Amino acid sequence: MSASSAAPQAAPRSLVMRRPDDWHVHLRDGPLLNAVVAATARAFGRAIVMPNLSPPITTAAMAEAYRQRILAALPPGSRFQPLMTAYLTDTIDPAELERGHRAGIFTAVKLYPANATTNSAHGVTDIAKLTPVFDTLERIGMPLLLHGEVTDAEIDIFDREAVFIERHLQPLLERYPRMKVVLEHITTSEAVAFVESQAGGDSPRVCATITPHHLQLNRNAMFSGGLWPDFYCLPVIKRERHRLALRRAAVSGNPCFFLGTDSAPHRRSAKEAACGCAGIFNAPHALESYAQVFEQEGALHRLEAFASLFGPGFYGLPPHEQTVELRREPVPVPRRLELADGNGGVEVLVPFHAGQTLPWRLVG
Repeated sequence: MSASSAAPQAAPRSLVMRRPDDWHVHLRDGPLLNAVVAATARAFGRAIVMPNLSPPITTAAMAEAYRQRILAALPPGSRFQPLMTAYLTDTIDPAELERGHRAGIFTAVKLYPANATTNSAHGVTDIAKLTPVFDTLERIGMPLLLHGEVTDAEIDIFDREAVFIERHLQPLLERYPRMKVVLEHITTSEAVAFVESQAGGDSPRVCATITPHHLQLNRNAMFSGGLWPDFYCLPVIKRERHRLALRRAAVSGNPCFFLGTDSAPHRRSAKEAACGCAGIFNAPHALESYAQVFEQEGALHRLEAFASLFGPGFYGLPPHEQTVELRREPVPVPRRLELADGNGGVEVLVPFHAGQTLPWRLVG
């Protein structure tokens, strides 16, 4: 019987896979950290934790102290492992990065162009100032994680990723051909094409993370029937053609693309404000959201590689031996969450997919 005439296969009722990792997450600090960290630890075994606190994480001592605060905020019995990053500034000491990396404290470094996103005022004003840093990263094999946008006021916000790739990333990779780079939370077809163009050899050196919200939404979502602050993030959600390009990349089986939620919680007062903060809190149902996308694309069999294998492969870490199960059961997502802050209070947040019902439930 030919493939075209074969009877359709029954949709699976359950999917068991190795425990996934989140290769880009914001856990915040203080009461908000206490409120949100359990949502990430529930699904993911490890996570690359962003360093854009106030003040930013720029030394190994600061990173280790933050790691201990994360561990203290975890639910009892959790086996979640936070992987710490350093926040690059114009004047950061490359020797401090190397010491932190060799001590097993820093997994990677994060480059925020100054004023590109939340808590990025201390970010890099001129990439040329970081030549000693890039020399060190290439020599010791420490990955560079990029918020890949220019910040020039005259560049349209929907074009800033593509301009960054052409103006900064391509020349940087030509100067440092052995440096490992992750272009984080990509949003455009140009980013997909660029990462694909860098593929080659047994071990990718240029990879990208893809969020669930950039796979699920196009920019109409922010303006459908009003202005929706809970769909405002940076980089902003783009046109439908870009969303489709991201979906093709995510389900392709290309190891250069892997899971990074960019879950970025903000208090309601910060989102519903005259100048609202950028970020989508997707951690509570991130894996279920990815599963919906992969099923819609006919690629559930590739979800484990995207979520659980390609990221560890890039970072030189073993995949988890433990497994999780996604079960085909409806999951109503609350319109708002009231999460205990560890101090007797609650933090009110709106999760991604608020008010919707997802078809997959994480049960283990």
